[in-house]
Amino acid sequence: MIDLTKELSLEDERVRLRPLLRTDAGALLEFALNEPELWIYSLIPANGKDNLERYIELALQARESNLALPFLVFDKKTNEVAGSTRFYDYQPIHNAIQLGFTWYGKRFQGTGLNKHCKRLMLQQAFEEWQLDRVEFRADALNQRSIVAMKSIGCVEEGVLRSNCASPTGRRDSIVLSILKDEWHHSVKAKLIASS
Repeated sequence: MIDLTKELSLEDERVRLRPLLRTDAGALLEFALNEPELWIYSLIPANGKDNLERYIELALQARESNLALPFLVFDKKTNEVAGSTRFYDYQPIHNAIQLGFTWYGKRFQGTGLNKHCKRLMLQQAFEEWQLDRVEFRADALNQRSIVAMKSIGCVEEGVLRSNCASPTGRRDSIVLSILKDEWHHSVKAKLIASS
């Protein structure tokens, strides 16, 4: 069984992922205040100071319950905080986890940063934790996220209709995944080549 409450940082030449802290609200505040489009599809919007603090608090509560491992994303190329991502919905009985709640400030989008983050996280999931499946979900209307997930090697599985509450009512969620064999046989090499 994986202990998500244990300190874990992931790093390569481009990015450093370290556990999210309550004190990170200050470093992330500019995104919460100045980039409202980041939160359009978010199940837990972090727009505004209060919402950002709530977002971080909920992430840390999930970590304390061994359900999630939220990270602060630091771009080593620009020497700036870029956003956040996490492992969540850990299911030990199924040897699976979800990867998501990923968001980056606008100036970090499309820079290759996401592929570095995902390569590190998938390597942790499949090679260190020996998981069998990593699942990804997004609002079915969020084309930018869907394209990004497919670009790292995710396979689309389908759409869960009206599967969860959202700030605007209910949403349909697209489900994608990467399996252990796919990681080892093709996805890892493609991510290394493209990042």
